[in-house]
Amino acid sequence: MSKPPTGPVDLEQRRRPSVGRIIGIGLFSLVAGVTVMALVAAGVLVWTVQRSFPQLDGEVTAAGLDDTVTVQRDVLGIPSITADTTHDLFYAQGYVHAQDRFWEMDFRRHVTSGRVSELFGQSQLGTDMFLRTLGWHEIAAQEVEALGETERSYYDAYTDGVNAYLSDHDGAAVSLEYAVLGLQNSDYEIEKWTPADSVAWLKAMAWDLRSNVESETERALLAPDYTAAQLAELYPSYPFDRNPVIVPKITAVQPAGAASGAEQGVETAAVEWTQVDGVIEAVSALVGDAGEGIGSNSWVVSGDLTDTGLPLLANDPHLGASLPSVWHQIGLHCRVVSETCPFDVAGFGFSGVPGVVIGHNASIAWGLTNLTTDVTDLYLEKVDGDAYWRDGSLVPLEQRTETIEVAGGEDVALEIRSTVHGPIISGLTDDFTAIADDPYAGSRGVSAPPSDALEGEYAVSLQWTALAPGTTPSAIFALNVAQDFAGFREAARKFDVPAQNLVYADVAGNIGYQAPGRLPIRGAGDGSLPQPGWDSAYDWRGYIPFDELPVSYNPPEGYIVTANNAIVDTSYPYLLTDDWDYGWRAARITDLIQRKSAAGKLTASDLRDIQADTEFWFGKRLIAAVAGLDATGGEKRALDLLAQWDARNDAESAAAAYANVVWDELVQNLFVRGREHPAPLTGQGRLFLVVDELLGEPESPWWTNRELGIDSRHEMLEKSAKDAYARLAAIQGENPARWSWGELHAITLTSDTFGSSGIAPIEWLFNRGPFAVGGGSSVVDATGWDLGSGGFDTITVPSMRMIVDLSDLDASRWNHLTGASGHAFHPNYIDQTGAWQRVELTPWPFSKRAVDAATTNTLVLTPAG
Repeated sequence: MSKPPTGPVDLEQRRRPSVGRIIGIGLFSLVAGVTVMALVAAGVLVWTVQRSFPQLDGEVTAAGLDDTVTVQRDVLGIPSITADTTHDLFYAQGYVHAQDRFWEMDFRRHVTSGRVSELFGQSQLGTDMFLRTLGWHEIAAQEVEALGETERSYYDAYTDGVNAYLSDHDGAAVSLEYAVLGLQNSDYEIEKWTPADSVAWLKAMAWDLRSNVESETERALLAPDYTAAQLAELYPSYPFDRNPVIVPKITAVQPAGAASGAEQGVETAAVEWTQVDGVIEAVSALVGDAGEGIGSNSWVVSGDLTDTGLPLLANDPHLGASLPSVWHQIGLHCRVVSETCPFDVAGFGFSGVPGVVIGHNASIAWGLTNLTTDVTDLYLEKVDGDAYWRDGSLVPLEQRTETIEVAGGEDVALEIRSTVHGPIISGLTDDFTAIADDPYAGSRGVSAPPSDALEGEYAVSLQWTALAPGTTPSAIFALNVAQDFAGFREAARKFDVPAQNLVYADVAGNIGYQAPGRLPIRGAGDGSLPQPGWDSAYDWRGYIPFDELPVSYNPPEGYIVTANNAIVDTSYPYLLTDDWDYGWRAARITDLIQRKSAAGKLTASDLRDIQADTEFWFGKRLIAAVAGLDATGGEKRALDLLAQWDARNDAESAAAAYANVVWDELVQNLFVRGREHPAPLTGQGRLFLVVDELLGEPESPWWTNRELGIDSRHEMLEKSAKDAYARLAAIQGENPARWSWGELHAITLTSDTFGSSGIAPIEWLFNRGPFAVGGGSSVVDATGWDLGSGGFDTITVPSMRMIVDLSDLDASRWNHLTGASGHAFHPNYIDQTGAWQRVELTPWPFSKRAVDAATTNTLVLTPAG
């Protein structure tokens, strides 16, 4: 998930997915580094580190509890909370999150409220200006006010639990980061938590999953120098003839909330599935895309295909690598499950947010992947003074002024201007400003400079579904307590932002899918390029009704696969987007399910093997493309590696290292080096399709690059292969047999805040690694890296993995990137990383018996007085 930009951001900066990668925090002078080393030498650091470790055993008195609450942790530090009331349950979750991750929570709320400068000073002013303009925290506050009484009580209880912990802990006693922060910002004081702080993080996740705004921006920047035909060549449509869609055909569906499900003796949601021609063939002849940015895999298989006779559900969301991981695992259990205390759920959530986002309860399981629908549009506005043009008339801009506090500096006033479409964002980042300076508007295949007939200057505004209050804060709880497909769909109705593919399975043997979300119905435009804001014909016309969104229930194939691929084909009456992921991961997963189920009943281990699959389709294309190239010495040995390669990006593979470097060299030679107007290298799945087409067109002008002395496809491939050998030999030596993809593609777990300080002792405190990593972009094991960046470091990851066994929930397994704790040097800081690296999932206890058996520590929270 990309995080908000810091000040002026170019295309390359905006591609980077984690807050830490974009919020580059240059915090300290050399004096700070010397001070830290002095602390280490004096032994003070050891005490400072350990004083923030949470109490895991014994008894703690907590004001505001109704009754005692039990917090059991296993060897991984994963908490399971048992309480008598929902108030106490969410109170304890807030307390536990503050124990494990409060620095992360505090930093996140500064990000979402545009107050990072309060922590880190002038360097973060650009970040705050952008985020204040979007106004996430204000929208979150409106969502809190709109909550129903029951849901509001959950957020209030959670908030009380966080603040109860803070009442007994402050500064370095909360986390080591506060001690380090004090070297620069000694006046900082921790504020009390609020429900809006929790809800605002959902806005940040929506930003991560905002879909095609990058592609829209890229096309707008390219439009002055490229024809519409060239743009179409660089941004091809989804290959419907090759790769699967999630719901090929939709028929009448019962409204959500009505009884449904075969077990209830009524008609189920009626989605007719049709076989997509050539799926298996396409997998063996096409490319695969995990996306070097954001993506996810999820799939569910029915009991007809499994060894237990009941469904299995798998999920692995692909997000920016972060330390600690974005996920926090937890179990939330009412001691007696009842109408007044209905929670018996476990799974993955976000520190700072109550409830479970992905997981299962005693009856159903669910997984999420990004819907990748287009929920953002850029509008070109014509601004004249304090007004802007709308349908031939000037309309006053909405304006407000906010004050940004800057640690160690003067306050800064920020004027925020908005149109009917949303906030004006040109002037805040280089790319949006460049669009306003050289504006193009239109739709896919049709682009043209806008008219200059109107007085004023061009500006760019952003319309985005997350910039209006929504209902996702309630959806989380509804998912947690849903008992059947009808309840699941009713929860999905509330899951409006970010829009997600939701897969489903239950203990009665049913599987399903629902596309939820607030999905716009557009007017004259298609959202692929900026729209003319002065013409209301291009405005959104509302949102697709929920009961007309794609849905599937118990399909005859016996499985449902989502991997950010197209949901529907072009016969669907509404435009969802033209910027899907290109479907290579979905095709590969589908192929593996078909092959494994043809050989026998599927097991949980089979699903794990699919999650670990590293087949790199474009490697196959490279093998064929470079066959027969002339080479000697080390270059020939490298090419021989490719000729014998199985096209798997395994960590230990030498051939995988060479193949990925050849790919990187090839796309740079084709689209960037020596080009007067370089084309973006974002979206490896997109480029796989582009280059695949070019390989079949030897006369394409792209194969000519005069600046590089290249006049043909053969010369382009030859130079790319030779340059790749030289580049890799310089990194890992001249003997190809000793090359390693895992070392080249390694991940260094980097703290989102202090991990990029530039001061080695501080970075040593918080960062871990590097760790060798297999997989890659455009494979199922989706460890993404940036083309053309100069390196191959893993930057996006399967942030967690889970497999839920509906026949025995205690047989389910899970894992995520780092560990339960956000405290550096705590035993649970990165204790899950090794298993993640090997794609190993660990036992996931759920029943009381299993939780008791796994418990290594027990903390009892008791009411004060």
